[in-house]
This record gives sequence, structure tokens and C-alpha cells, in this order.
Amino acid sequence: ISCPCALGLATPTAIMVGTGKGAQNGILIKSAESLEIAHTINTVVIDKTGTITEGKTQVTDIFTNEKITQDKLLQLCATIEKNSEHPLADAILKKAQEKAIELLNATDFEALNGLGIKAKVEDRLFYIGNKKLLDSKNISLDLFYEKSEKLANEGKTPIFIADESEVLGLIAISDVVKPTSKDAILEFEKMGLEVIMLTGDNYKTANAIAKQININNVIAEVLPQDKEKEIQKLQSLGKKVAMIGDGINDAPALVRADVGIAIGAGTDIAIESANIVLVKSDLLDAVKAIQLSNAVIKNIKQNLFWAFFYNIIGIPLAAGVFYTILGWKLSPMFAGAAMSLSSVTVVLNALRLKLFEPRISKNLLEKNNISKGDKMEKILKVDGMTCGHCKARVEKVVSAIDGVDSVEVDLASKNVTVKMSKDISEQTLSDVIVDAGYEVIK
Repeated sequence: ISCPCALGLATPTAIMVGTGKGAQNGILIKSAESLEIAHTINTVVIDKTGTITEGKTQVTDIFTNEKITQDKLLQLCATIEKNSEHPLADAILKKAQEKAIELLNATDFEALNGLGIKAKVEDRLFYIGNKKLLDSKNISLDLFYEKSEKLANEGKTPIFIADESEVLGLIAISDVVKPTSKDAILEFEKMGLEVIMLTGDNYKTANAIAKQININNVIAEVLPQDKEKEIQKLQSLGKKVAMIGDGINDAPALVRADVGIAIGAGTDIAIESANIVLVKSDLLDAVKAIQLSNAVIKNIKQNLFWAFFYNIIGIPLAAGVFYTILGWKLSPMFAGAAMSLSSVTVVLNALRLKLFEPRISKNLLEKNNISKGDKMEKILKVDGMTCGHCKARVEKVVSAIDGVDSVEVDLASKNVTVKMSKDISEQTLSDVIVDAGYEVIK
């Protein structure tokens, strides 16, 4: 009756079923160890761009001094940024493409870690980057300081363009928070986890985004090489840390964390560095991963209990301990059946993990009240539309946004009604309308 099979099956069977269940939910778990450790996590550190936000950046504002036009500034910036791998570069290049601006040739390109980039265009040296870059070159912000502060408070990222002596202009870039990010943060907090946003953006931009999703702890203006150090600091305080990120800069931090979680749409090196990959690039899946880990560990403990229970009761019974006292004895047939039953019980209990459902699913469905096939609707009041051409223009630019199903413009009431198959922020809708030359009132 004494058989180690049940004990041997207790852990690997639960891990195997749990890993399979994770894959069904779009959660790729690379090792059993990461699935086991995830339940001990008490601190979640999340990168901003591309993780909390969509990572689909767009240019919202362009300001210049009197020596250069907006188009010329955009031309210079796009010419240099075409050599950059930074996510913000895509927004600038896209804006230049929309305006059909022809790019020039850039030479001596150099990425300045955590500061920006520099290059020569038409034999002139230009710098593109953040305030720290200008400070390091002793270039004054002048009239652009107040503008940059205002933009940062709105959650936009100000990018400065300067030559060797002065700031030529400022380009503001915004990114949209993913629809489920706020829900994911709430779920983490319900689970008793501390949530921290980690970003290289300036404090004002970072705090503006943090307010939108109710994150209280923000670590901003972190250089790429210092993200790993921030994780190490938290671990030195005795915290078990999960790092969620998507970029090349996040890779060292993902490796350093107790559990590294990569966004599926992120870079190859981030995915390679992580222990868990969220295939759908949804932060809610990180919540599911930790809940799944809790369920697996609970199941393993149950399996071990049943395995020990059978042996603790069965071995003395088979050995005849109770025969002299109670007259109990066990035939070999029943002993063999009990031995098999112990293994079957453990396997069946592990298979119950196939019924695992994240606790968040029902809550979110009730909260959003959106069933499959339902459409969301938003109405914006837009000023400046006067004719059929204006109507067609607004309908065209809004319809181009991913997730927009239909756009109706009423010139008389100035209302723009947008029907969507997924949640799109009002800021995103407003930005494309403003870029088209109209004013969003409400």
C-alpha cells in the first residue's frame, strides 16, 4: 500500500495543468519555478510606455521660436529621428509623413543614453531630447519652459530640439492609456499588492498618467541602465518584485526581478528576458497570472495532503497495527486498490485546475456592461465645422482610428457621434480632430 507515486505526482501534475491553463488564457509561462514564485509577489513594478499605455504615440503640439517654421522643425526632427529606435520617434516620423515633408540626410548620429539623440544636418549639429540633455549642454529653455511644464501636466511628453546655442522648438507627444490598465491596477491593489510605475519620463508627465489610473507610487526620470538598480533597491527592502515591461531598456530589470513579465507586443529581447509573456499585451493577464499561481500552489498543497493522508492511514493498517486492538486487517486486493486510488485522487484534484477562472472576469463584465457585439458611443462637440467639406474631413480622420466603427457629424448641433467596438479615450478622438484644424469644445 505504501507507494511514492502520489507524492511524485502531486507537484508536477498541478504545474503541468496550471501551465496549460495559462496558455489558454494567453499567458505563456516559461518555467515551473516562475509559476510557483508568482504567488509570493507583494510588489508589482510596471513600465509606462507600451505597458500601461498603448505605445501608439502621436504628435499633439509643435512650438517654435521666430527663427524656424513648424514644418522646418518637424523636418529636422524627423530627419534625425529616423535613425532612432525610441518609441517616440515613430510619432514624429508619422507626423512628417502625414504632412508629406521630405526628409534630409543626417550624419554623425549618436544616441545619448537617457537624454536623447544628436546628429548633424546640413553640417549643423542638433540635439533632440529632454530637459536634462539641454541642461548638460548649458542650453537655456527660455520661453519654452512654461509651455513644457503645461504640456507635462497634461500627461504629454515634451521633446526639445536645439542647435549648439539655443532651443529652436518643442514637440509634444502623447500616448493613450490602455482601456484595461486602470482595472488591472485596481485588481492588484485588491490582492494587497503594492503597485509602482517606473519610467524615464519626467515627473510631471509620469504623475499625470499615474493619476489617470490611480497609481500612487511613481519612480520617474530613471535612466535605462538604472531600472535594474531600482528593482534591486526594492528587493533589498525584502520585497518580492514582479517587473512588467516591453522594451529593450526593461530587459535587465525583467531579469533582475523575482518574476519578469513581458508584454507580447514588446521587443524580442524583453520577451526573451522574461519568465512570463502576456500574449495579448493586456495588464489584466498579469493579474490572472498571479491568481493562477495562487490556485496552483493551493492545489499542490491539497495534493500533498491527500498523498500523505493515504500513506499515514494505510501503512499502519496494512502492517496490522490495528489487528490486535480492533481486529482490522487489510487484504492485498484492497491494498492495491487503495494504492491506485491515491494516485488517481491526486491527478483528479490537479485536473480541477482546468476549471480555474480568474476572479476579475465577472466583475469587469458587470462593470463595463459590454457584451460581445455591443458598441460603445461617445459624443464630442466640435467648433469650426461650416460645410460639407468640414463634415467629410472630420469623419475621415476619426474613422481612421483603430476601433472606430462609424462617425456621424451634425453641422447644426456641432455634435460628432462616434461608435466604437473597443474603448477609445476621448483624448485620442480630440487629438485627431484638433490636428485636422477644428476645436473640440466638449
